[in-house]
Amino acid sequence: MIIKDMPDENQFSFNISLSVLNHLGRNLYRSFVTILGEAISNAWDADAHNVWIYIDRENNSLFVKDDGIGMTRDDFQGKFLKIGYSKRREGQTSSPLGRPYIGRKGIGKLALLSCAEKIHVISKTEGEEYIGGVIDNSGLDQAITDDLTAQEYGLGEVSLGTFEGRTDGHTHGTIIYFEGIKDGVRNSFTFLKKAIALYFRFSLLDTSFKVYLENEEITVDCLQELIDKTEFLWEIGDYTDPYLVKLKSRFTPDKNEQKRVNIQNAHGFIASVEKPRDLKVMTTEERVGVDLFVNGRLRERDILKHIPTARVAESYLYGQIHLNYLDDEVDRFTSSRESIVADDQKYKEFLDVFRRKILEIVGDWDKWRIKHREDGDPENDEVPKRDRKSRELFNAVAQDYDLPSGDENKQKVNGWVNNLADDAQYNFASYAECFISENLIRKLIQENKVALSTEANREISRFKVKETNNKTAGNVNIDIRKNNVDTSYLDMDGLAHLVDNAGTQNCLPNDSKPYKPIRDALMHTALLTDEAKVMLTSIYNNIKGRVKTLLSTPQT
Repeated sequence: MIIKDMPDENQFSFNISLSVLNHLGRNLYRSFVTILGEAISNAWDADAHNVWIYIDRENNSLFVKDDGIGMTRDDFQGKFLKIGYSKRREGQTSSPLGRPYIGRKGIGKLALLSCAEKIHVISKTEGEEYIGGVIDNSGLDQAITDDLTAQEYGLGEVSLGTFEGRTDGHTHGTIIYFEGIKDGVRNSFTFLKKAIALYFRFSLLDTSFKVYLENEEITVDCLQELIDKTEFLWEIGDYTDPYLVKLKSRFTPDKNEQKRVNIQNAHGFIASVEKPRDLKVMTTEERVGVDLFVNGRLRERDILKHIPTARVAESYLYGQIHLNYLDDEVDRFTSSRESIVADDQKYKEFLDVFRRKILEIVGDWDKWRIKHREDGDPENDEVPKRDRKSRELFNAVAQDYDLPSGDENKQKVNGWVNNLADDAQYNFASYAECFISENLIRKLIQENKVALSTEANREISRFKVKETNNKTAGNVNIDIRKNNVDTSYLDMDGLAHLVDNAGTQNCLPNDSKPYKPIRDALMHTALLTDEAKVMLTSIYNNIKGRVKTLLSTPQT
């Protein structure tokens, strides 16, 4: 409490220890993408048109340079080095160029301290000289150990020689030199192009803002590998960017599907890849997910973790959700800038709606995968298990008949194969039913030592002669039937009379007669009529029930 009548020399005031830097953020930043994002975002807020990133692997260092408005000495001390300074507190929400400010808390700059041993900063405004300083993390650590206050710790003097070659033609803006990059950051260099293209959308959406890595502009072309592996697309709201334009330009009706969905106040897209491994486009530890952006800046990675559906499709999905309405008078972003505050009501309301949309998308994904002869979602109970497995078997076999790209008959043959899919789904399952039920009856005959009837022996002999003649004609000199069991020559009609008494209402011989012609057509790979499918299904249900009864009934 301040007592107004008390003289100034007796007035109390806060005295902040440097250790607060660690608590506020110096050790909170785990992702180099987030750290790099602070430097790029600062350049955006400073109305830079270009950001250049240079990597010196030999010296284990990194430069980030921009051509923004730069800083005066007062700016550097009173704004950049003032932890907690935010333009928004002065009522500014956008830059002179009209860009919405990304910075908010004024502590994002602490991220820059977390990835290197020393951070050298120089900056200049138009027509002025460079100003700046050096932050030595080892010295800062010692100052924290000694419990020094911010006023007791001074930055090191910066040398322009450190920036030799980087200041040429640089008339205004800021250059940051990261000396002694930490191992985790150094290992991230291999995927920087893809990371920048993925996570800094304003660099793709605003043509006046460009990011370069080693003088190569970061464009949507850096994501070509991901584009090539994308199968399906769900556009959210009225949203487009160069990535979506290029993605949709390569979509073809025989391979890809797309749909527009609406989520209030949200824009962006969800897409799916051919295989989950296709999302590992950076390193084995990094995976593209469904990421949240606010005003073009990444705010949270992989938001599906908040709404797990336990559906296999999730491992195929990636995308970007833009919720600019979250940038209001309430600060709902965590200090690490890597997520939204967990209990934020606006965000929770969005996640509730988003979960329902994701379930719809997962349903679409399953239907589209099946349509394009690929395995879908086994957790989707709307498709019976036997039908799904039959379709999966068909898909696996159909791939053998996929003609090479460029073959003039490819589209026509694909159409023929696709037209077989529904019939194959039914026939494959029905064949499995015949196979299992008839072989179980053969086992039952063998187990109970059932004597073969005269009629059965006559049928077996007839088929043996036919098989011998066919083998001779085909010059086949191997055994075809496993163990050469006599009952393997009998179909359901012949087997039924050996294990079940004719004449009762629910007996196998009664059902086997109408079953036989449809079963024979099925075994000859014929396409069945809808009426035949209905009849076969009905008859088989009777047969299945009776066979289960015979298997469970003690035999005498």
